Amino acid sequence: MALRHAVLAALLDGEYSGYQLAKAFDIGVANFWHALPQQLYAELAKLEKDGLVSGRQVIQETRPNKRLFRVTDAGRAELETFAAAVSKPSFIRDDLLVKVQVADRIGTAAVIGQLQERAAAADGKIELLGDLLRRLRGDADEEEFLLRGERIGPYLTCLRGLAFEREHRDWCLRIAAVLEARQATRTER
Repeated sequence: MALRHAVLAALLDGEYSGYQLAKAFDIGVANFWHALPQQLYAELAKLEKDGLVSGRQVIQETRPNKRLFRVTDAGRAELETFAAAVSKPSFIRDDLLVKVQVADRIGTAAVIGQLQERAAAADGKIELLGDLLRRLRGDADEEEFLLRGERIGPYLTCLRGLAFEREHRDWCLRIAAVLEARQATRTER
């Protein structure tokens, strides 16, 4: 997947400025695709040049003017082609895993601290994702929303993000506990 597809997917819900897109990206798309605001602005320019989004200037009296972007028919066709293509398997690329792999050879204190920090960060994301899921479904319970909700794509990706963060938190806490126990055993000898 390229950033272009994530941006097009985020713009399907409406017309956004670059700033609004960055905010929407942080809340929803960031569950599965990370991008910095400057990357989003650069991608919007490329997408507009390629005819996949169209932009229009909005004159504002008390603020700087802004551009609003929306997906074009060509952009929707690009997303349809992307959705029909075979997806590549996902993989993990995480420097913390390299640190855990070598922890028993180089010392564990710093790695334990980083695992605990990651677990705390995951707890924060779990709370945010739970809030987002509640906002997306409104008054409906989850099963009702999944069967009859108007737009469930963001909800489904948010569910995946929530499952990932819970599993990641649990793994970090378990590995930190294992390393702490091994450290305690070594000091007893």
